[in-house]
This record gives sequence, C-alpha cells and structure tokens, in this order.
Amino acid sequence: MLEFFSSPGTPENVFLIILLTGVVTYITRSGGYVVLSRFKSLHPRVEAALEAVPGAVLVTLILPAVLDNGWLEIVAMVVALVASFRLSAIWVLLLGMTIVIAGRAFGF
Repeated sequence: MLEFFSSPGTPENVFLIILLTGVVTYITRSGGYVVLSRFKSLHPRVEAALEAVPGAVLVTLILPAVLDNGWLEIVAMVVALVASFRLSAIWVLLLGMTIVIAGRAFGF
C-alpha cells in the first residue's frame, strides 16, 4: 500500500485510482442528497446558492487555463461570458471552444 503513495500514477494503480475516485464521488453525492432530503423546503438563498454551483465549478476549471495560455483564451472567455446572457450553457461552451480551436488552427 505504501508503494501507491510513492508512485500513484503507475499503470498498476490506475484501476485503484478510478475505483477510489468513484467511491468518494458516490459518498459525497449521496451524502449531500441525504442531508438535503431531511429538510421539507429550502430557503430561497440556499436554492440560489446550489443553482450557482455548476457555474462556479466551471469557472474554477477554466480560469487557470485561460490565465496560463494567453490572449486567445481570454477573448474566448469574454465572448462566452457575454453570450451567456442570451444563450444556453451548451451553446456558450461550443462558442468558446470554437473560438479557441479556430484561433489555434490559424496560428494565434
């Protein structure tokens, strides 16, 4: 077991990593459901906060890549931000990806 901590990315440990990640994900998701199911109704502020979580997670995943790569990613992020006021999330994601892919294809 100590070998796992010294070199966790080895091919022998990939299945164990996938299994442990799945178990931890299941525990956190089911734990959240159990906690929230104990309440008859949620305060509107709690509902608003829970609805904001997917967007917050998306920003935390994308922002480091945007800041590390350069101006093309910043332009794509700003365009996606503006488009998010009118379009659904999937179209905003596709628009941002299209800008980055096209920009890289043209050498920017």
